[in-house]
Amino acid sequence: MAGIDLHTHLAPALGSTELVGLPGLTAVDGRLAVDGAPVGPGQLYQPETLEAWLDERSLDAAAVSPPPPFFRQHLPAEQAARWVAALNDGTRRAVEGRARLLPMAYLPLEHPELAAAEFDRLRSERHWAGFTASAGGRSVSLADEALDPLWSRLAADGRPLMLHPGASPDERLGEFYLANLLGNPYETSVAVAQLLFGDVVTRHPGLRFILVHCGGCVPAVLGRWQRGLDTRRPGLPALGSPLRQAIRSFWVDCLAHDAAVVDLAVETFGADRMVLGSDWPFPMGSDDPAELVAHRGTDFVHRVGVENAQNLLDVNEKVAGGERGA
Repeated sequence: MAGIDLHTHLAPALGSTELVGLPGLTAVDGRLAVDGAPVGPGQLYQPETLEAWLDERSLDAAAVSPPPPFFRQHLPAEQAARWVAALNDGTRRAVEGRARLLPMAYLPLEHPELAAAEFDRLRSERHWAGFTASAGGRSVSLADEALDPLWSRLAADGRPLMLHPGASPDERLGEFYLANLLGNPYETSVAVAQLLFGDVVTRHPGLRFILVHCGGCVPAVLGRWQRGLDTRRPGLPALGSPLRQAIRSFWVDCLAHDAAVVDLAVETFGADRMVLGSDWPFPMGSDDPAELVAHRGTDFVHRVGVENAQNLLDVNEKVAGGERGA
């Protein structure tokens, strides 16, 4: 295989009958408006365009997830249950019959019991390449014991959970597009800190997380976190595993827009933990994710695009076995 993009997005395919029963959702000029705001660009609703883009980039497959505007983390539990089921069913329909598009189901970490229940609803459906959830945003702390049942299920299942930053609650980020430029990287970092300092990845060793945007701020601050442990800063517990060991529970995409940051992420997470990620079709993504790691040589490009992705997703079995076309 020439490569797999682990970070692409599509909108859910929702019919007009479904929309009637989902408050806050309307169809506007071929796009969905979520809580009054249309979600775009238009390619987000065109799985065939994503397939054509894969062909142009000599990529064989893409993991597909709904983007953050569809997380709707503000919904109360009862409404969230209806929405999350519709979102995941719509994501499955959006890629139906397209074996190269590997869907990832959304789990609402703002409602831990609902997240576990939705996982249970979908766990036997092997066409799901993995799951996705919000890093930060309105999620509960990922160290919260209420999430332990979900972590246990995911660890036993073995499929990865992609943590994608949701909308940051920091009101200071309203200017200069900072909610994306700065909020996304640090929301990911908050989530990783909770998982590490909460000893979640040590207590559930089968967990496999994917971090987008090259791990956010984590590569730059992991040493600082270790210094906090070494000097026994207030509030920091003794951990079951050193941070440099625990961080190996995470995979990271290459979407840094900076070769030096890519190199730092490789040093932090490991060369076997980096995968391709484009954030297609959004402007803050990359038009060719392989170019983001090309400075490290062709062998590394192959390792990232093919070997690491296959090890993470077991894509050979999914695609060759025809599970996705069922």
